[in-house]
Amino acid sequence: MLIYLLAFIGGVLTILSPCILPVLPFVFSRADQPFRRAGLPLLFGMALTFSVVAIAAAFGGHWVVRLNQGGRFLAMLIFVLLGLSLLFPSIAEVMSRPLVRAGGKLQGSPAEGGVGKSLVLGVSTGLLWAPCAGPILGLILTGAAIQGPGARSSFLLLSFALGAAVSLGIALFAGNRVLSAMKRSLAFEVWIRRTLGVAVILGVIAIALGWDTNLLTKFSFVNTAKAEQHLIDAVHPGRPAILTASAAEPQVALGDEGPFPDLGGAVAWINSRPLSSKSLRGKVVLIDFWTYSCINCLRALPYVEGWATKYKDAGLVVIGVHTPEFAFEKERSNVEQAVRDLKITYPVAIDSDYFIWKAFNNEYWPAHYFIDGKGRIRYHHFGEGEYDESERVIQELLRENGAQLSSSSLVAASGTGAEEAPGLNIGSPETYIGYRRAEHFASTEHIAQDSRRSYTPQPRLSLNQWALGGSWKVGEESAVLQTSPGKIVFRFHARDLHLVLGTTKDGNPVRFKVKLDGTPPGEDHGVDTDSNGAGTVQGHRLYQLIRQKGPVEDRTFEIEFLDPGVQAFAFTFG
Repeated sequence: MLIYLLAFIGGVLTILSPCILPVLPFVFSRADQPFRRAGLPLLFGMALTFSVVAIAAAFGGHWVVRLNQGGRFLAMLIFVLLGLSLLFPSIAEVMSRPLVRAGGKLQGSPAEGGVGKSLVLGVSTGLLWAPCAGPILGLILTGAAIQGPGARSSFLLLSFALGAAVSLGIALFAGNRVLSAMKRSLAFEVWIRRTLGVAVILGVIAIALGWDTNLLTKFSFVNTAKAEQHLIDAVHPGRPAILTASAAEPQVALGDEGPFPDLGGAVAWINSRPLSSKSLRGKVVLIDFWTYSCINCLRALPYVEGWATKYKDAGLVVIGVHTPEFAFEKERSNVEQAVRDLKITYPVAIDSDYFIWKAFNNEYWPAHYFIDGKGRIRYHHFGEGEYDESERVIQELLRENGAQLSSSSLVAASGTGAEEAPGLNIGSPETYIGYRRAEHFASTEHIAQDSRRSYTPQPRLSLNQWALGGSWKVGEESAVLQTSPGKIVFRFHARDLHLVLGTTKDGNPVRFKVKLDGTPPGEDHGVDTDSNGAGTVQGHRLYQLIRQKGPVEDRTFEIEFLDPGVQAFAFTFG
């Protein structure tokens, strides 16, 4: 959260920029008019223009960077210019002069006017504000150009814009009395800008020497990727998401969340005849929404299986509702094979058509719903983790239902392979390869949607960037290797690296070789590779390719496929 606070403060400080001060008297001239007809349209016009300029700069810059590796060096050059402009105000004035002139023409006369006049004044103020914010805002925009516009860049821009709007709002209400005070504060503002300028130039040197990713990871106290994903899901609730323990806050108290929905619509049942909410009346029921390629679901399975075994005789019924994320997970035979491989003994409903998912209004994998003996949902938990709390909920509901529990001890589950609990130092988010949700793609070429193209990885990847090499056809969900050999490269920071893989319909196995920082993984190999990095793709599932035994650091992962026909879906980390 510190970086967002700094962006907000940077937005507030832009009102002290020398090139914005001359336009403030025009803004103050409307401070004595009704806020709804003068101040509000002005703020709206400024925010609208500011947003358009900032978004265009961020996405346009990212497009330039993605053209080739030279774009990265162009972005670094922009960083240097921004740093120099912070040190030397004359450079900032030259850089912003064209837009200042354009804004000045729009400002026109400060005469009285209505809503339209205030809106035009706000638009021109926004044009002035963006270049005058220049150096500080430019740091955010250039970062978006290098890393790619996304949730982090969007929230940084939003924080900056809020800071700028707050400072302008204060100016509107305070009027001319604060103008002289702001002018007196310029000396203090100059030193702030000079300090930032030195920091920016040092940062460019660190990036050029390759120190940036390791330093940022070592001094990062908050992993914002999960929080950003949670915020995105809140804005777009219709899109399913896979949550980890830290991304979901469980409810502590038991409540009443409505009736137990019907379980009809499953295409098949495994380990049981079809069950219904009516037939389960009088039982305590745990519904576990999962899918077999989801790493978070797999890590929760040892606990779910442990609860099913421990409390079966006390009246607990555990039902796994398998709702697919990828198309291959809709195949009944694939789900049946996964249930056998994972040794799941409780009933599993194959919900390939999302009927049960929709009945619960569910949006997450994994998701646990706890139903009492009267058929009421009393508790839910989204994501992995909080297992002790969930088990205490089970115990309480069983006691309410009249069960006599001999012990209040809790299940101490321990998984192996992909089911083992995640590491503590995860700096890489789940990353999709299909173009529908692909982010941080760093091949020299653009992704060609649904058509064959040869790709070349950039020679140096930043943290969480990935690239294809060879001839691939990239679809919405996955990329399919057309001719061998072909590779995928990922710069990651985590103990474990997993990749969801499969083969095309001919079913032929695909051989692969894994490297870590250019050499075989040795002791850091995963359960699906050997010490030389060799392995085979046989069937659609999640493959654990790396498990680091030593300290977790930024590493470059490379997998080379020796046969065509492999399908690559998503990276996950643990």
